Amino acid sequence: MAGQGATIAGIWAAALLLWLAFLLFYDGIRRPLRREEIDAFLATLGPRMAETGNDAARLRAFLEADDGREFVMVNLVGTRAGPVTDPDSGETREGSEWLRRYSDPFVRGLIARGGHPLFVGRKVGGYIDAWNTPDDPGWSLVGTMRYRSRRDLIRMASDPAFRAAHPAKLLGIATTFSFPTQRQIAFYASPRVTMGLLLGLLAALAHIAVLTTG
Repeated sequence: MAGQGATIAGIWAAALLLWLAFLLFYDGIRRPLRREEIDAFLATLGPRMAETGNDAARLRAFLEADDGREFVMVNLVGTRAGPVTDPDSGETREGSEWLRRYSDPFVRGLIARGGHPLFVGRKVGGYIDAWNTPDDPGWSLVGTMRYRSRRDLIRMASDPAFRAAHPAKLLGIATTFSFPTQRQIAFYASPRVTMGLLLGLLAALAHIAVLTTG
């Protein structure tokens, strides 16, 4: 009986340790960005921000306000219609295929850093309710992406593998905008809860197996 009790205790201890390890991976250390990290990252962008019509000062303000916590990026995307030819390689693909060549490595890199898509959907109708907004430029997709931290955002943007896939984004997207948010209300179980329940279920099944075979 003592051996059985030790085995059961070990099962639950292992489940707890695995859950804590997952929380450490999923939430990270939560250290706000340092100014030197921000300066170094922005220096790597060079003129790219201005060339795409973006404001480096706005990005800097977001990074300097870092609280070390997760955030969700909201993305609206209008894909290029029809075949699009890469002017450098001469390769021709549908705009949606070019976008996939960018989004697949992006999502893999996001998951490797504790982030993940929350929701991705395609547009099925025009604006139903719009006040004082420009005409629909041709949105086709909306996606929300969870980032573990702003540090992970700049690490992804600095990753050579990510930068290598970036030209496919320009070939696949006609128009887009993104802005960061932080959750106020959500009616879903976060991966923290889901993983805890899954590990608890596995531990309970192992506990029962020990009792029935002991």
